[in-house]
Amino acid sequence: MHTMQPTLLVGPSDWDAARMPKDEFLARSTTLWRIARAASGAIVYGDRAHHAELAYLTNFTPKLEAALALIPRVGGPRLLVGGGVTMMQAAKPLTFIESVQPLRNVGATVAQWAREQSGGGRPVLIGGAFMPQALHRELTEGVGTIADKTADLRTLMRRKSARELGAIQEACATLDAAVAAMNEAQRSGANATAAVLAGEHAAHRSGAQDVRTLFSLDEGRTLRPFETPVERAVDPLQVYVAVRRFGYWAEGFAVVTASPNPYVEGADEVLQYAIEMIKPGARCSDVGRSITEAIQPFHPHPITQQVQGNAIGLALEEHPLIAEGSEDVFEAGGVYSLRVGLADERAHAIVSTMVAVNEYGCKVLWSSPLPEKQ
Repeated sequence: MHTMQPTLLVGPSDWDAARMPKDEFLARSTTLWRIARAASGAIVYGDRAHHAELAYLTNFTPKLEAALALIPRVGGPRLLVGGGVTMMQAAKPLTFIESVQPLRNVGATVAQWAREQSGGGRPVLIGGAFMPQALHRELTEGVGTIADKTADLRTLMRRKSARELGAIQEACATLDAAVAAMNEAQRSGANATAAVLAGEHAAHRSGAQDVRTLFSLDEGRTLRPFETPVERAVDPLQVYVAVRRFGYWAEGFAVVTASPNPYVEGADEVLQYAIEMIKPGARCSDVGRSITEAIQPFHPHPITQQVQGNAIGLALEEHPLIAEGSEDVFEAGGVYSLRVGLADERAHAIVSTMVAVNEYGCKVLWSSPLPEKQ
């Protein structure tokens, strides 16, 4: 789900060695070398908006300016951080990498690093599609043409380790606290702004690195970010909430309301039916098609008409997508966000769930609350 992104990431992002030890990141790099057998190392780019791959290999989340990690096949990695010398001390707690330097003279710096690598191979590039054209040109002028292995790394990122799953479960607990706070505010008669802000404040109190929300003022037909305060109560209030903890995302759609809602109940029935279909090897397209068929005689909600979900982790939207045209299957070790939206002439509703796929089927990590349970 695409939302507005903050200009500056301010939440806690320090590396927690107890939760995600250095060995976890080294194991990820080792796996990367198995699919990039001739590579002497990896040049990994990340910025404020696109940094899942950089965080996967370094734990580093760029707060404002971009960063470049130089990860050799043999030896210690280096991290080049934008923002000048004054940013170095602020950047060091965010990663296990000991060598943190300013991001400047990229072409010459990376060319020298590439020459120092043993084995005679060439480095590969990760995240090159997000790199500004000028930076990419400077990099290739110094090093030459570099093979991009972003897609291969993303395939590895689909299967979550036990520690990653633990971080996602923490994010789901924060998501649950946020939606519960919105529900409580809604039952008290709060206006739309106050209800949504109650959820955001609850997420931040739980230690969220990032919180993103959308809400509806037209009975769930469309979702919008905050632009101006809404001083009136809206019931039912369709919301979308995404929170990040320890680098990992959880997201959810919910209808917060003070009374039972048949649209929400109907969408939830379809959602539970779809959850039962999810297991290793099940086709994403089959789940998407079954949702579309099961919501009849309602129409698909515009937000869920094309895509009913996706994998999720260090990025809000990872592949595979859960959609009728998808050729992918659910994988053991994957975590997915699944949503069901329905609509007719009178109302709209979207509910969702987060599931972790295991060898037996899947485990529900979070689901939208039903009105009668609020």
